[in-house]
Amino acid sequence: MNTKTKVLIGVISAVAILLFGAVCFLLGSYRQLKANVDSRQEVLVESSEPEETAEVTEHQEVSNEGKQEEQGEQEMPEQTSSNAVYEPVYGALSVKGTKLVDKTGHPVQLKGVSTHGLQWYPEYVNEDAIKTLHEDWKANVLRLAMYTNEGGYCSGADKEQLEEVIDQGVKLTGENKMYCIIDWHILSDCHPVQYQNEAKDFFGRMSAKYKDCDHVIYEICNEPNSGANWDEIKSYADDVIPAIRANDKDAIILVGTPTWSQDVDEVAKNPLANGDNVMYVCHFYAATHKDDLRRKVEKALDAGTPIFVSEFSICDASGNGGLDYDSAAKWMELLNENNISYVGWNLANKQESSSMIRPDCTKTSGWSEGELNESGQWMRRTMRGE
Repeated sequence: MNTKTKVLIGVISAVAILLFGAVCFLLGSYRQLKANVDSRQEVLVESSEPEETAEVTEHQEVSNEGKQEEQGEQEMPEQTSSNAVYEPVYGALSVKGTKLVDKTGHPVQLKGVSTHGLQWYPEYVNEDAIKTLHEDWKANVLRLAMYTNEGGYCSGADKEQLEEVIDQGVKLTGENKMYCIIDWHILSDCHPVQYQNEAKDFFGRMSAKYKDCDHVIYEICNEPNSGANWDEIKSYADDVIPAIRANDKDAIILVGTPTWSQDVDEVAKNPLANGDNVMYVCHFYAATHKDDLRRKVEKALDAGTPIFVSEFSICDASGNGGLDYDSAAKWMELLNENNISYVGWNLANKQESSSMIRPDCTKTSGWSEGELNESGQWMRRTMRGE
């Protein structure tokens, strides 16, 4: 082999070695590059998965919230009398001059009955009884007489149970488009100041509970007696009424007057601090209270005092004795001429003349005429306009 040939073979070998090295280098670079790319893709995939998971979780949370809201709406309890809204027959009432007026300002006259003491006769506050009073007797108001003494609200009775009866009465009267009087029935306690703090607490809670119930009326002292004069009753009323007005600025409030709610003519001498939508109570028993008390009512009306008869009967003042139909007729003439609302005493089967149901009748609704005593029959006919 000559020298040229050796040189040529050397050159070719060197080039081959260089090419082989370049190929190895390129192949190594490619493998490293691919490894880097694969690693980057893995990183990207790993970093993107939490974002996707978070996105799904967020949608799930929104969806769950929607389901919870739907479930919440489905599980909401039915409205109770404390938050239900009822539309009574005349709408929200107000006082204009001496008149009780409806939502359009036209005079109205409420006619109805009062329970006896709720601690003794709660069974008459039931759905069928109130339907009987509304549909058959044509009553548009029920008075719930809650005694404060005589084993009542402030003297040993179960307060929670009594308030449940009141709640039932408010609910059922509302459903029948009637009005409901919550009566703080002082009697043997004589003077309203005896339970003044309890009255403020009670009416504050009741007015907060029923502030949206246009059919609820508050009677803050049934029959002040035994020397309680009007100035003292006024002081009590000026203290208790703000507890109601803090929650309900427009509700009708009834205020008792001296001498078992007979001296209505004294109110005009010293009016309440805020007499808006306030009416003053007159009670009569036709066989005892006659022309003298009727003249007091006329005098009070002439002085601009709005009157509400939240309790009466046609027997004597004891709630017993004989019935005086002639005096009762004169009273009804006076009340009807002046659009004075009235509530008859009492819905019970007690053995006395003023109880409207016969003592031998145990029914708590749907009474036939023969199951009513004489005063009950008269009351039903009177409200029916017969």
